[in-house]
Amino acid sequence: MNLSARQFKQPGFIELVGRILSETGLAPGLLELELTESVIMDDVEETVTRLAAVRAMGVHLAIDDFGTGYSSLSYLKRFPIDRIKIARCFVQGLPTDTGDQAIVETIIAMARGLNLAVIAEGVETGAQLAFLCSHRCQAMQGYYFAPAVAPEEIDRLLLEDPPALGPRAPGPHATAST
Repeated sequence: MNLSARQFKQPGFIELVGRILSETGLAPGLLELELTESVIMDDVEETVTRLAAVRAMGVHLAIDDFGTGYSSLSYLKRFPIDRIKIARCFVQGLPTDTGDQAIVETIIAMARGLNLAVIAEGVETGAQLAFLCSHRCQAMQGYYFAPAVAPEEIDRLLLEDPPALGPRAPGPHATAST
C-alpha cells in the first residue's frame, strides 16, 4: 500500500494503522507500506520513530522508487525497512543501457548487503526479466506478468485455472508481484 507524505505524517497515523489491522483482522505481516525516498528524508528522526513503531506491529516497510530521490546512503541503514523497490525508470533501459545496468546491479548488491529484499518495478520484456534474474533480483512486477486490472476483476482472475496472468517468470529468483 503506497502512502503519501500527508498520510504518513498525519497525527495519529500509527494508531490508525493499528486500528485498521484490528478492525479488518488482517495479519500485520501481510501488509506492506511503501514510502518514497522524499517522504522518508523529510524529517529523518521522526521518520525513524514512526517506521519503527509500525514495524513493531509486524507491518512490512518498503522504499518505493528507490534511486529517484535525494536520500543519503548513510541514512538508509538507519531506517527499519524490509524492501527496496527499484524505480521503473532504471528497469526501462535494461538490458542495453549500461548506466541502468550499473545502477540496478548496485541497488541489488547494496540491498543484499543490508539484508533487504529488492523488487524491480516496471518489468515489461523478457530481456528485462532475464537480466534481473541473472542478477538475483528477488521479485519483480510489471506488465510482463499481467496488465493492471480493476479491483472487481482480481477475484475472478485469481480463481481461473490456470490464472491468466501472462508469461510466467523463469527461474527461482523471479516472483511476480503486483
